[in-house]
Amino acid sequence: MDGNGRWATAKGLSRSAGHAAGAESVRACMKAAVKRDVKYLSLYTFSQENWNRPEKEVAAIMDLMSYNIRKELPEFHENEVGFKVIGDMDRLTPRLRNEIEAAEAETAQYKDHTLILMFSYSGKWDIEQAAQRYARDFAAAGGAGQRPLESYLATAGIPDPDLLIRTGGEQRISNYMLWQCAYTEFYFTDKLWPDFREDDFNAALDSFAARDRRYGKVN
Repeated sequence: MDGNGRWATAKGLSRSAGHAAGAESVRACMKAAVKRDVKYLSLYTFSQENWNRPEKEVAAIMDLMSYNIRKELPEFHENEVGFKVIGDMDRLTPRLRNEIEAAEAETAQYKDHTLILMFSYSGKWDIEQAAQRYARDFAAAGGAGQRPLESYLATAGIPDPDLLIRTGGEQRISNYMLWQCAYTEFYFTDKLWPDFREDDFNAALDSFAARDRRYGKVN
């Protein structure tokens, strides 16, 4: 979801204001996903690399995350959307972790649609933590009955993404779901994230629907 900072700068606002405006696009896309019967909508909201941003901006993002979890709970119930956060939770404050866990538990009964926030996440981190857990289990069991590596990923149990949408004119994967995106279709748009709404989301889905996915096969 690229472009919050540039959107804010263009309007003479703080970067925090850009992140707040981007939250409105999250709400719009969640509702659009329900309408189009998209089972999983995953949003890359805060990467491992983002921890290197100015302390004030990081603190504002953490506060916004906490605020929006509380604010959006009624929307999750109204639209029957399950809520899940994936990432390195050890870097979050106990308060924020508790709020995330409470929201996840409160919406766990909703299975038809799930909103996933990738928060304090990176694809390299995910593969590294999966490999470490795999190695520990391999050593403990002597390799007997070893599960595949992908079952140790933070996204285990969730299908690999069919479509990755990237806003803001960037055309790179930026350390996002490196393992899971092996056969994902990509859609790039110059529109900044705070301006990306339902019509834009639908345009991306329509582009995806028109593609012939070959999965490396000739026909």
